[in-house]
Amino acid sequence: MRNPATLEVPAARAETTPTSAKVDVRDNETTQVLCGNQNENLKLMERRLGVRVGQRGTELLLSGPADAVAFAVRLVENLEGMIRAGRPVYREDVEQAIKVLGRGTESLQEVMLGTVLKSSGNRQIAPKSIAQKRYVDAIRNHDIVFGVGPAGTGKTYLAMAMAVAFLQERKVKRIILARPAVEAGEKLGFLPGDLAEKVNPYLRPLYDALHDMMAVERAQSLVEQGVVEVAPLAFMRGRTLNDAFVILDEAQNTTVEQMKMFLTRLGYNSKAVITGDVTQVDLPTGKLSGLNHARSVLKNIDGIHFSEFSDVDVVRHPLVQEVIRAYERSEASQKAAPAAREAASASEGAAPAVERTES
Repeated sequence: MRNPATLEVPAARAETTPTSAKVDVRDNETTQVLCGNQNENLKLMERRLGVRVGQRGTELLLSGPADAVAFAVRLVENLEGMIRAGRPVYREDVEQAIKVLGRGTESLQEVMLGTVLKSSGNRQIAPKSIAQKRYVDAIRNHDIVFGVGPAGTGKTYLAMAMAVAFLQERKVKRIILARPAVEAGEKLGFLPGDLAEKVNPYLRPLYDALHDMMAVERAQSLVEQGVVEVAPLAFMRGRTLNDAFVILDEAQNTTVEQMKMFLTRLGYNSKAVITGDVTQVDLPTGKLSGLNHARSVLKNIDGIHFSEFSDVDVVRHPLVQEVIRAYERSEASQKAAPAAREAASASEGAAPAVERTES
């Protein structure tokens, strides 16, 4: 079935015969969760799918183009199943559910019901796309996992959730979070304070994710005890990391030497997750990214898994997905332009000479 939310099918080819359908959710509590706060979930369905959604008690009345209504019915039934299985549904979950079902997945349960962790606010953290589900499964089953893809796809967040879950289940004794201290296109100059204060701005995103998963006081206590360590990559040299869940974030900004150094720190009963976006490298021009190099060197080693994400896995604001696609189109056109000029120049040089005849 085509996904009417993707807008990739020309309007002339889409099934536009008006139709209607009714879905009875059967109980008020499930209906309330499905509709969302002030019916925000239903309003999102209307905007994304091009249907009208009315509510009468526990019944949802859907009307619009036939294929859009059929997709909306499947979406509502899948969301209802998730709610009955104990998974709360929020606006962003509906957004992701449309993407997941639109890519041919038969059931949302097989993707979005595998809870990784309950955060400090008792909110369930779980995969929201097929790629995220495969990523979480890979972390469970492999000792070294690379998560490669654009911003907003949940690479670091899910890795952090898995690390906290492993710590809570006593599968590891500590969590180590590392990032290369590379400035994102800006020269910040001299930073005041001691060493910890100097590197803290680079590590702030890791602290933010950690605080989203446990109470700030609890996180601070674990940091003070050394159970959770947040440090720049340079601090890893010379260490052996046993019984640890190690995350290397922003790995596209490592050099080849740094990546090799990090990967060889892994000790017994440890896991390493390396995340990065190869389109946002901040290394000096001409310096090879350690992440890109690792993808080519390590791809055929058993026990090492590469999880690839794309723009369809973005779980931030819907416009982030469009921004990523726009930049990809721009970069593709810039790369294609020199090739087109070379081809045109070659064809001109190969043109046969025309002999002049005197009359």
